[in-house]
Amino acid sequence: MIPTTIPTRVDELTSFIVMDVLEEAQSMERAGHKVIHLEVGEPDFDVPECVSEAICKAVKDGRTHYTHSLGMIELREAIAEHYHNTYGVQVHPEQVVVTSGTSPAMFSMFSMILEKGSEVIISDPHYACYPNFIKFLDGKVVTVPVYEEDGFQYRPEAIREKITDRTKAILMNSPCNPTGTVLSADRMRAISNMGPWAISDEIYHGLNYVGEEHTVLEFTDRAFVLNGFSKAFAMTGLRLGYLIAPKAFVPTLQKLQQNFFLAPNSVAQIGGIAALKEAQADVVRMRGIYDSRRRFMIDRLREIGFGIPVEPTGAFYVFANARHISEDSYKLAFEILKKVHVGVTPGIDFGKGGEGYLRFSYANSMENIAEGLNRLEAMLKG
Repeated sequence: MIPTTIPTRVDELTSFIVMDVLEEAQSMERAGHKVIHLEVGEPDFDVPECVSEAICKAVKDGRTHYTHSLGMIELREAIAEHYHNTYGVQVHPEQVVVTSGTSPAMFSMFSMILEKGSEVIISDPHYACYPNFIKFLDGKVVTVPVYEEDGFQYRPEAIREKITDRTKAILMNSPCNPTGTVLSADRMRAISNMGPWAISDEIYHGLNYVGEEHTVLEFTDRAFVLNGFSKAFAMTGLRLGYLIAPKAFVPTLQKLQQNFFLAPNSVAQIGGIAALKEAQADVVRMRGIYDSRRRFMIDRLREIGFGIPVEPTGAFYVFANARHISEDSYKLAFEILKKVHVGVTPGIDFGKGGEGYLRFSYANSMENIAEGLNRLEAMLKG
């Protein structure tokens, strides 16, 4: 029998802990328990009606075949128009690569710019999957701590200290998962012009509640933008994302698309066109509901005793300090799930700087949020 060996780059991948929590919660639900899901970063809304109608029509019309490997030109034009109308920046449709979700866009981008030992600077805490993308492609993760008393804002001077001749890129995520931080324009401008490539994960754009959000393209052309339709348009299962890249990189990205992904989903792309052209009122409506939930959750968590010195103003998360309860966020999250059937995400999922925190998602109904937090309060008062 041939022994089974797993390549080191695969074996060293860490699990996505929020999925561990979700899957355990789903097991509880199959056993008959009612679980309140405050762990999952997925909109609880259905897709906008215009998107649903466009997709159904596309299927009926037989538009279910391969598209251009970079995506339909109509969608790429709509994305370029969206960035111009929203941020006043010029994006050529030839700079846009449409992908089956934002993760393939990230994989292709890092495949193209990283060599063995290339360094990528990310914040700590950070989106859980960033390090695995970078390490899998032979890059090195360099973390810069961000702090709750600073609203988890990147400090440009702290980034500058970490830049070496091996630094390939600086990654920004605003609004940020897990902290809900929206980077200020001044900080984004400073970070964008430090020399390495700027990577801006803008998947939560459209979900900001105080002030303005900014794209990195307002400050530099030496940038890659990651974005998609999952969050603001509630289109997670349709798997539609995109990458905006400098034109010189697009031929290489096209080869990657052709070889590894062929083309994005045809009918999802048609839904994306409808979303950008017709769903703005739906986005505004959903954002207003999220904001009400955000304010309720922040107030309620503070009443229960969690530390939130600076309120999150974007995405749909509250990153709450739970160190007064436990320094082991993994153990605490599963204890909460076991005892009161409320799913929350342990901060350690987002890096060492997240230990001692819990991430609460308000992508759930106000009724469920209230019940989940009531259960948590009862457990803590025990």
